[in-house]
Amino acid sequence: MKAPGGAVPAAGRPPDAEMAAVTAALRTAPGVAFGGSGFGAAALKVNGKIFAMRSSKGAFVVKLPRARVDELVAAGLGARFDPGKGKLMKEWFVPDGGTKAALTKLAREALAYVRSAR
Repeated sequence: MKAPGGAVPAAGRPPDAEMAAVTAALRTAPGVAFGGSGFGAAALKVNGKIFAMRSSKGAFVVKLPRARVDELVAAGLGARFDPGKGKLMKEWFVPDGGTKAALTKLAREALAYVRSAR
């Protein structure tokens, strides 16, 4: 089974409803692709760089500027991403829930950030 964007998701499973909604909203943006192998199997990428993903523990994660992550965390809207090694990632944010629309908005913000980073 193929995921939105044409890639086969990890272990042949389709992405969950949240990730599917975000992927459907962004898959036609220039340079955006879903999936791949290894670490990026459940991720949205732009020009090969991950900007939104489903972590191995099931968290929806987006890459944003450090100052923006600080702002979102201070507002109590989520936390910095911990990939499981005890080190928080300064530019990766895990929202505390949210609607599909809210998650898509964060993913669009992450897409713009990663696209502009050189």
